[in-house]
Amino acid sequence: MDPQLWQAALLVGVGVVAGFLNVLAGGGSLLTVPVMVFLGMPGAVANGTNRIAILAQNLSAIRAFKKKGFSDFKLSLTLSACALPGAVVGALLGTQLQGIWFNRILAVVMLGVMLIMYLDKSRPNQSSDAQPSRTQMIRGHIMMIGVGFWGGFIQIGVGFIMMPILNRVMGLDLVRTNMHKVFIIATYTIAALAVFSSQVPIMWAAGAALAVGTSIGGYLGANASVVKGEKLIRHVLNIVLIVFIIKLLLFP
Repeated sequence: MDPQLWQAALLVGVGVVAGFLNVLAGGGSLLTVPVMVFLGMPGAVANGTNRIAILAQNLSAIRAFKKKGFSDFKLSLTLSACALPGAVVGALLGTQLQGIWFNRILAVVMLGVMLIMYLDKSRPNQSSDAQPSRTQMIRGHIMMIGVGFWGGFIQIGVGFIMMPILNRVMGLDLVRTNMHKVFIIATYTIAALAVFSSQVPIMWAAGAALAVGTSIGGYLGANASVVKGEKLIRHVLNIVLIVFIIKLLLFP
């Protein structure tokens, strides 16, 4: 599908919003994938094409975080290495994805994330220089396998799963959580895109238009994350979770 001018403009606009949401919280793919299906793409094709925009968005966000002095590539790489095997397996299953039951499953996952992030008051917020303990590191790396699987499988909502792992399990503040999140997603998305492109026809032109928007949104989201800090991230995450839980449960 070579998008017409209005379709390309729509994809760019949706991409800006999705990229911003994805970096600060998650759920941007709940906008981009349905829009591509609306434009006539089969579900599996839209799922694969979306990975072009996801990759562009997170590469842009990595650059923005790095310019602001936020990077820890050693930890990001080890977490990404754990996510990669799961992403490959998930992507292979994602090429066969059918039906809408995953919406309800995703809503339950998101509700669980919301409970963890906002009702668990057992620990104070982490300081920006807090370092994970050995136990936290081990648990976080093991859980990244499951994160990679979900990201490779459907991608939608992976940020909602990853954020409590990095923030609560590993004890990272929310700015560093987003810093690692965008690197991990960018890394496993390369593998997922390769799998999808070998199994389904990727709509590269449409994906490129969407990628322009998500790159802008991802850059803006990363800058907002650093400048506004944890308060903004928590507000955005809370709002996005509530809206998408209602949407998935009541309007599948």
